[in-house]
Amino acid sequence: MIDIKVPTVGESISEVTLLKWTKKEGEYVERDEIIAELESEKATFEVNAEKSGTLKRLANEGDTILIGSILAQIDETATAPTASMSASQPVAAAPAPAPVEVAPSAPKPPTTVFAAEVKASPVASAIIADKKVDTTSITPSGVGGKIMKNDVLDALSNPGKKAFNGNQLFTRNVRVEKMSNLRKTISRRLVEAKNTTAMLTTFNEVDMGKIMEVRKQFKDKFKETHNVNLGFMSFFAKACAIALGEWPAVNAYINGDSLEYHDYADISIAVSTPRGLTVPVIRNVESLSMAEIEKTVVVVATKARDSKLTAEDLQGGTFTITNGGVFGSLMSTPIINIPQSAILGMHKIQDRAMVIDGKIEIRPMMYLALSYDHRVIDGRESVSFLVRVKELLENPQLLLMGKDPVKTLLEL
Repeated sequence: MIDIKVPTVGESISEVTLLKWTKKEGEYVERDEIIAELESEKATFEVNAEKSGTLKRLANEGDTILIGSILAQIDETATAPTASMSASQPVAAAPAPAPVEVAPSAPKPPTTVFAAEVKASPVASAIIADKKVDTTSITPSGVGGKIMKNDVLDALSNPGKKAFNGNQLFTRNVRVEKMSNLRKTISRRLVEAKNTTAMLTTFNEVDMGKIMEVRKQFKDKFKETHNVNLGFMSFFAKACAIALGEWPAVNAYINGDSLEYHDYADISIAVSTPRGLTVPVIRNVESLSMAEIEKTVVVVATKARDSKLTAEDLQGGTFTITNGGVFGSLMSTPIINIPQSAILGMHKIQDRAMVIDGKIEIRPMMYLALSYDHRVIDGRESVSFLVRVKELLENPQLLLMGKDPVKTLLEL
């Protein structure tokens, strides 16, 4: 038997959670095949088979396991199943079925869209179609989540009432779930950020009209040329990178008794996943093109969604951008991603009446929020940084070189 132990994934990590087995008990696995997925407090990673053989699992999904503990065993003496074994034994061919004449079937009655999306009994389907019942308001009681007649009648007799998670109305059920290592880490870091930083938030708003015009004009050509969509994140990341270079305190953080400044912009992008918030890092944003930023965003977002982020993907950011606007947030105060000193919050774009040159115009506006550690960043620096980001976003041509081309020509 070969022992498969939980590998070391970081100096400060002592335990991991077994997310899922990718191979069954007793199944034959090949060398280097993935047999399980584990989650540490920082990232998700895979465990591979060190030898070929049959798998013996020694832990259950959801278990917390210490680093170095035996996760599974592999019996390398087992014989690998091969397709040739069954092929080498002659098997009598099954007789071909006799041809059957099929009479043309009568035309079927038209079915509703509901029938293709939700499982329901015939009577329940008929009532739903007749009464035009919203199926999301129905709590199914049948096997496999099938809607039965009484379920529809209950929904009709209790309009506007819907129990949680398929329970009955007026339930008092309480569910208890163990916190994952990732959720524990998020909790600890958020409390640490609130308790150990002198956090303040400054606000501004940006007219997104010109960026939206650029996207509308060039999105098809951009996709054709670079094989990636032109989103808002590349504009914000590039604007922040330029502003970070001009206001280095926003890109610094405290390290012991010293201030650590960074002559590069490693920008963390907050990504929401079913297991919690992660912040993968886009490195050297100041040195990347818009297309390179967009491609990197797609890569890290996909890895986050598929739980493939490594510890390296999450380490070393100097500044963070988070976008609550994708969920409809109009304004919020983001919490600093320690040890960083600042985080920019994007929000929902909303048409608002703005006074421009003495006239009221409807403009697509977005509130921006910069939360910062006042121990590192003074008010002047935080406000000036945010104003600079606003200027760059409202004048996308400035993103090319950080300066107005005409003023540069005139050396102003």
